[in-house]
Amino acid sequence: MKIMLSAGEASGDLHGAELAKEIKKLSPETELMGFGGENMEAAGVVLRRNFRNYNIMGVGEVIANLRRILRLLSDLADIMADERPDLLVLIDYPDFNWRLAKKAKALGIPVFSYIPPSAWAWRRGRAKSCAAVAAEFVSIFPFELAPYEEAGAKISFLGNPLVDKVKMSMDLLSAREFFSVAENEPMVLLMPGSRAQEIARNFEPMLKAAKILLDKRPNTRFFLPLAAGIDERGLTEKIKRENIQVALVRSHRYDLMGIADLAIATSGTVIMEAALLSLPCVVLYQMSKFNYFIGKMLVHIDHISLPNILLGRRAQPELLQDEVEPGRIAAEALELYRGMPKREKTVADLAEACRKLGAPGAAKRIAARILACAADFADEKNNGKGGQNHAKL
Repeated sequence: MKIMLSAGEASGDLHGAELAKEIKKLSPETELMGFGGENMEAAGVVLRRNFRNYNIMGVGEVIANLRRILRLLSDLADIMADERPDLLVLIDYPDFNWRLAKKAKALGIPVFSYIPPSAWAWRRGRAKSCAAVAAEFVSIFPFELAPYEEAGAKISFLGNPLVDKVKMSMDLLSAREFFSVAENEPMVLLMPGSRAQEIARNFEPMLKAAKILLDKRPNTRFFLPLAAGIDERGLTEKIKRENIQVALVRSHRYDLMGIADLAIATSGTVIMEAALLSLPCVVLYQMSKFNYFIGKMLVHIDHISLPNILLGRRAQPELLQDEVEPGRIAAEALELYRGMPKREKTVADLAEACRKLGAPGAAKRIAARILACAADFADEKNNGKGGQNHAKL
């Protein structure tokens, strides 16, 4: 059996890697190939294209790179036509992946959607169009089910793999020794995102806020856990310009997060990872004025960070667009240092949000669902007796 995976960014690459590992455990003979990054490759996926050269976001950026994106789409369609996988698994990255899904359907290749497009937040109507293309959907958040169920899609929530993945590898004392941080030294993490555009817009306000924090809490230590594929030089130049000490860290990211007081972070999956490690965040998001204008017209949500969305209330601060201002960031951050009353309440709220992610073992359950779906269609293709495996799910 052969399964093609498609993930176009860092978070999808991590999810794809976890799935690949579990698929290989459950079915070692299954061939895995497709579009992804180094984590998927290390987990046994034969990469036909690496997403690193295509990692862009935002309406303006997509338009500027449209020719390259269309070429990639054509190349992957040709690969599907040649390889004839039994199933195409889409992992997030909706704007690109659903164009690829339509090409798969035209080739008679069934589609499985893992982390489907966010129809709950905007464009609810696309749940119906997606349901017409994909055979099955698995979401990693319970709030995403309703619009797909209303559209008649076969969708389920089987838990979130982050519950298993996000854990410290050291105890607290060992982690502090590893990072050479005394117990009385506050630690603040700066996490500007994994995309170049996010870093360009959000990192400078973070650094300026860090300088304000140093005036208020002079013994604060600042660390920046580096996302895979990020160019260290650009970050270092910005840090030097602000004349502030920030330690760049490439390993033991979860251990670092587990001992920090708080993080100032760009909205994304990392906010949920932080919540699982009881790390409160000041959540930022700033984009181009054009992208913000388009987004404000199309997206209707009350919160931008996953823990707040899960809870349906603002458990930790969020600053969007013009609110991303150093003084405002620092003021919110000061309330989240250890010993502050707001931090204790925030950590308790984050624990409540994490309980909504479900029980451990999600990646294994999702991998089993993918294999059963692929086997069903492979059986149907080979001898016309399909339907049994898929009907049992």
